[in-house]
Amino acid sequence: MKIFGVDIGGSGIKGAPVDLDRGDLAEERFKVLTPQPATPDRVADGVKEVIDHFGWTGPVGVTFPGVVTGGSTVRTAANVDRSWIGTDARTLLSGRLKGLPVTLLNDADAAGVAEMKFGAGRNRRGTVVVLTFGTGIGSALFVDGVLVPNTELGHLELNGHEAEKRASTKAKDDHELTWEHWARRVRKYLVHVEMLFSPELFVIGGGVSRKAEKFLPLIEGVQAEIVPAQLQNNAGIVGAAMRAANHG
Repeated sequence: MKIFGVDIGGSGIKGAPVDLDRGDLAEERFKVLTPQPATPDRVADGVKEVIDHFGWTGPVGVTFPGVVTGGSTVRTAANVDRSWIGTDARTLLSGRLKGLPVTLLNDADAAGVAEMKFGAGRNRRGTVVVLTFGTGIGSALFVDGVLVPNTELGHLELNGHEAEKRASTKAKDDHELTWEHWARRVRKYLVHVEMLFSPELFVIGGGVSRKAEKFLPLIEGVQAEIVPAQLQNNAGIVGAAMRAANHG
């Protein structure tokens, strides 16, 4: 079974048809840059461009980098334009896609759902925290495989700063941090999250998961097991398609 997944990020909008039997992309993904400013209409145009690239005409799952309630209403927009707040994003996107059925969810929640089904969290019980490092830090919290949606743990305050402003991949690049320096910041963040939730497992996702060997061995003093995401930066696309299939 194939369903289309789109992952809206602070820097890029990417998507592809997903083979839900394998939990992997059915075709090579297509990506466009997230417009600046990332207003609802301009981002919707980007989503349409990605879907039109494949000539897709069926259900679409879409992730959003912020809190989404009721499968439609955007409540936060830290890494896109603030005009998203209060937007009925599902209706907006479905209209732009000429009535295609759209399922919407938080981007990190989508990545987490995919990792728990097909990736590093497969068959894991207890408390699992999936963290996606990119423009910000997304989070997905699972208890015995059940998602607690919209946790947004990247916005926790850490040493007087919002965590994602210090420990995201963007922060590493903006401040030209070495892997060692960045790993220290990530360690402090993980210790803080561990203190709050006592997870058995951290799954580290986002594009940086492709380079896990450069920083994960440097992170010490965390009791939970720490592993890289297996679906890497495709997890959001896969999770979006999974959610669309379940709501079809």
